[in-house]
Amino acid sequence: MSYSLYLPQKGKRDLQGKAILAADIGGTKTSLGWFELRNGTLALLQEATVSSKAHATFEEVVTNFLADKPDVPHILSIGVAGPVLDNQVKLTNLSWELDGSRLERELGIGRTVLINDLEATAYGLIGLAPEDIAPVFDDGEPIQGNMVILAPGTGLGEAGLFWDGEAYRPFATEGGHSDFAPRTALDLELQAYLNEESDIVSWEHVVSGPGIYRIYRFLRDVKGHKEPAWLTENFKNSNDSAAVVSHAAMRELDATCAKAMDLFVSFMAREATSLVLKHKAVGGLLLGGGIPPRIYPLLRKELFRQQFIQNSHMKELLEEVPIKVVLNSKAALIGAAYFGAYGR
Repeated sequence: MSYSLYLPQKGKRDLQGKAILAADIGGTKTSLGWFELRNGTLALLQEATVSSKAHATFEEVVTNFLADKPDVPHILSIGVAGPVLDNQVKLTNLSWELDGSRLERELGIGRTVLINDLEATAYGLIGLAPEDIAPVFDDGEPIQGNMVILAPGTGLGEAGLFWDGEAYRPFATEGGHSDFAPRTALDLELQAYLNEESDIVSWEHVVSGPGIYRIYRFLRDVKGHKEPAWLTENFKNSNDSAAVVSHAAMRELDATCAKAMDLFVSFMAREATSLVLKHKAVGGLLLGGGIPPRIYPLLRKELFRQQFIQNSHMKELLEEVPIKVVLNSKAALIGAAYFGAYGR
């Protein structure tokens, strides 16, 4: 499926053969890509991924990447996990602060633009191939209308795509930081447990990589689920506890991990329902970020869609919404490049 996105400056800049440096900054890793515009298409010529927290500043990451380049790029376009205001941002899950004007001065780049990483993911749909999108539910009869993207990773990103009758217009949200809404007695116990570390529990606290491990710890430490010695050892030897839980769950190696992932999938579906309803996103729900592609088999089970369509008044509407997973991990990087070339 191809997505028609509104690009206001398309065709108005002479960028043929000029370089665009795109960046996708997350709390865990930062990806950089050197793109050039060739016959109206952006070609990715070189890329690198580094640990975000291993670098004091974003400028340091860019300087290292450009060290062997004869020239600076024409445009620097940055997708960043945080609210971008006036081409500036303080990252949500990282200590960096970015200012487009400052970056232009310090790096000697003519134009620098900042965009929320989920908005960048939406723009990235332009450059994705059909095999980069996998169905969770799709009855083959799409409805023209708004779409939304829900993307759990280090944090929880959310974005919308407004359908204007001819094309999609992406926009950012910070919906992942809205309050968690417990529904069951177990949910209330989990919220009380999470209140011990945070006065306000948001959806990001449970629908994210750290959220997976929080849910697991709640089952282990509060509900008394036993942790086998081999699992304790796996946690000690891994720097990604969420991956340990999801791996054990998908391979049916541990019942507590399976329960934790069932809760995670349910919470993810319920927040997706709210996102779809608030934007009347009958055009579709896209699941992006680092986690959905890794747990795609779990999302294909009945649990996700069963939880997604549960609603007191809008079940019939929700039953019509196609649900898909963005498999290409470079979607935000590609989108940042397209926004840099053609965006406002």
